[in-house]
Amino acid sequence: MKNPALTNTEPASAQELRLNQAKLGCSYIMIDLDGGSKLKEKLYSMGLNPGVKFRVIANSGAGPIGIEVRQTKLAIGRGMAAKIRISEEVCKQTEITIALAGNPNSGKTTIFNGLTGTNQHVANYPGVTVEKKEGQLNYEGRVIRVIDLPGTYSLSANSPEESIACNEIIERKPDIIVGIVDASNIERNLYLFTQLAELGIPIIIALNMSDLARNRGLIIDHRQLGRLLGVPVIPMIGNKKKGQEELLEAIVACVEKDICCKPTPISYGAELDAELANIKGLLEQDIAQINGYPSRWLALKLIEGDEPIQRILANHSQLAIINQTVQKARAKLRSIFGEDTTSVITDKRYGYISGACSESIKRTAEHRHDISDNIDFLLIHPFWGMVFFGLIMWLMFYLTFNLAEKPVELIEKAMGALSVLASNILPAGILQSLVVDGIIGGVGGVIVFLPNIMILFLSIAILEDTGYMARAAFIMDRIMHKIGLHGKSFIPMLVGFGCSVPAYMSSRIIEDKTDRLVTMHVTTFMSCGARLPVYVLVCGAFWPQAAGNVMFSIYVLGILVAVGVVKLLRMTRFKGVSAPFVMELPPYRVPTLRSLILHMGERSLQYIRKAGTMILGFSIIMWFLMSFPQNHEIIFGDEGRQAAYNLEHSFAGKLGKLTEPLIKPLGFDWRMGVAIFSGFAAKEVVVSTMGTVYGVDDKSDKSSLTLRQRLRQDPAYSRLTAYAFLVFVLLYMPCMSAMAVFLRETGSWKELLFQISYTTALAYALTLIVYQGGKLLGLG
Repeated sequence: MKNPALTNTEPASAQELRLNQAKLGCSYIMIDLDGGSKLKEKLYSMGLNPGVKFRVIANSGAGPIGIEVRQTKLAIGRGMAAKIRISEEVCKQTEITIALAGNPNSGKTTIFNGLTGTNQHVANYPGVTVEKKEGQLNYEGRVIRVIDLPGTYSLSANSPEESIACNEIIERKPDIIVGIVDASNIERNLYLFTQLAELGIPIIIALNMSDLARNRGLIIDHRQLGRLLGVPVIPMIGNKKKGQEELLEAIVACVEKDICCKPTPISYGAELDAELANIKGLLEQDIAQINGYPSRWLALKLIEGDEPIQRILANHSQLAIINQTVQKARAKLRSIFGEDTTSVITDKRYGYISGACSESIKRTAEHRHDISDNIDFLLIHPFWGMVFFGLIMWLMFYLTFNLAEKPVELIEKAMGALSVLASNILPAGILQSLVVDGIIGGVGGVIVFLPNIMILFLSIAILEDTGYMARAAFIMDRIMHKIGLHGKSFIPMLVGFGCSVPAYMSSRIIEDKTDRLVTMHVTTFMSCGARLPVYVLVCGAFWPQAAGNVMFSIYVLGILVAVGVVKLLRMTRFKGVSAPFVMELPPYRVPTLRSLILHMGERSLQYIRKAGTMILGFSIIMWFLMSFPQNHEIIFGDEGRQAAYNLEHSFAGKLGKLTEPLIKPLGFDWRMGVAIFSGFAAKEVVVSTMGTVYGVDDKSDKSSLTLRQRLRQDPAYSRLTAYAFLVFVLLYMPCMSAMAVFLRETGSWKELLFQISYTTALAYALTLIVYQGGKLLGLG
């Protein structure tokens, strides 16, 4: 394992310099001062005496020079600095790598954002960070690289995100581990620290949410806790950046070895310690084959029965003897303690934590039911919890449509005015058609629904930040278990209401591989934000007074289809019993306005960027396919009928006509087929294609009509056709971006092809049932 003090170092030199020549961020040793005894006495009394090491923290080339010596910061004028003789810089670390490790929902990503100035997604439910994120900052002449690891409760890799955290810490070996501990839940959070302490890597504890702990009557003596654990403990309030400067100072001091960051060794009792020492000795007989891992940590993991450790030791010359010794040790310890070694080790760790906490924490009041307990009485109630969940979902979609109605109308009018302006400025011909029909008609048709997208993402951000997301998983667990999954699978499904890409990635919080794969296969039925513009367009056109209710029914249908498909998959391809459900219910928190605006703005900007890149590109492609080959022959005297004829005989028209026999039983004409086909790229492209189709098609005096008005007046559409269209868009294969992430997460082309095939087949079958069944009932 690398020595932090030797990382990215520069060799020492005996060359003598003056302090005014010193470089920012470098460390030096003072030789002496050219001056009188009074001047020397003053400087020495402030801690800067011959032989002492110090670091330059400010030197702009003008004004005083700042140095840090004996944990004190001094400002020295440039005149005096020219009299101070120093040795050229000693070995110093110019780059520091730190890893932020902690339990889910402990505030790691908030601290990461504060340190690096990034805006990674933060929410109040476990599993937000499902892959490592990296950033960096410059601090007093050093580059500090920060790794935000997925939340993990232990270093036993039970799920993909825990594997990422374990591998990053154990194999990459950062210079320092910053253990993020939720101060309001300190004992449970320190359990991970007891495992990190075995790795031999310097540790600093960031005691996050200290304000919340005080509000709950906990007074934590962080200095005493640090003395007991053997590491610095820094109180922090991550969302207010309080304690951030102290944390950075501790990181630098740790690297410079000015403070001790090596945890106090944990004793597991005489019997267990003896067995660990025996196995440790065997491991060290072939030191080259333990690949730099701490031998005591390996011995402990072997005693615990951690299977991945066997792969690390696969080439160890003493592996057979080690395994034999481990089995004997486990049997011996079981006979002594009357329980398995994992339980014994867990009890010892919690005993160590309890002892440290009892000496450093005081409670000002007995535990009482806080506001979270009172709210949970309603929200996780077997009956009222489900009622409340249904009301929240309905309200979210009702507001998404109704609050956005006026802004949508304003953007529609603006786009209409822009089309008229472009038509007046540009001469009739190809360029005018490209700008008006292809770009404004396509991209404008998607931008119109930005208010709906913003309200949807704001609603999801509120659910995430308040802590309700975990409660939704809790109340759904009973239903999910009946169909072969558990409540944790509902988290990716809820995330899927925003976008399938992060939903697939968040499925990593599910430990069982089969459960995870089934969850990913049905997450696509959750109506993502990309489908929302299609829903808003069609619902607004055909159910203007009840659009929110109709849209809600589509979302509910997606959930019901997902439930049915899970049941079917569990009976066929993925047989087996689902893993037990264990998930933390975080306390409720009031979302900050900044956090909500940040989440809504970030996701809305992604939507706008998508409209300006991918959707713009596909809009131009679809315009080309609908406009060429150009037909200069005049068939009809009426301009509108001629435009319809030209479109029908374009490349897109011919492609649509080829598919029309297949989709006609669904109630669709070839234009709807072209729109659906374009949705393979991105679901928003369905709307942009419809805007282009009806822009190119409509050259009559009705060209100022909005797309919703044109759909409403089109004889090919009825309310039944419109609903069938929504059902197909809901269910058929995901977009290209989602498919790429699905492939990356599963690592299986077979599973991807299965998803493409079965979702499209299911979409066709259910749409056929809806349309033909509706006709039989006289709803056509």
